[in-house]
Amino acid sequence: MERRLRERLPSSRLSDLAELVPSRSIISTSLVQGRLKVSKQGALHLVGELGVHEMTGRGRFRAWRVL
Repeated sequence: MERRLRERLPSSRLSDLAELVPSRSIISTSLVQGRLKVSKQGALHLVGELGVHEMTGRGRFRAWRVL
């Protein structure tokens, strides 16, 4: 995660997501949206960039965790 954060702008919400992920065992799009005040697409994009593991195997109502 740290390697991906080095390449981002300081105003990026990715660092906020990196702090949120270890505090929860599972994160969802709605959790990211609420905590970081981003859109649904923004939340999906941030989660994709962070590289966490998608664990539901679904297209909707997905959840992620750190391996």
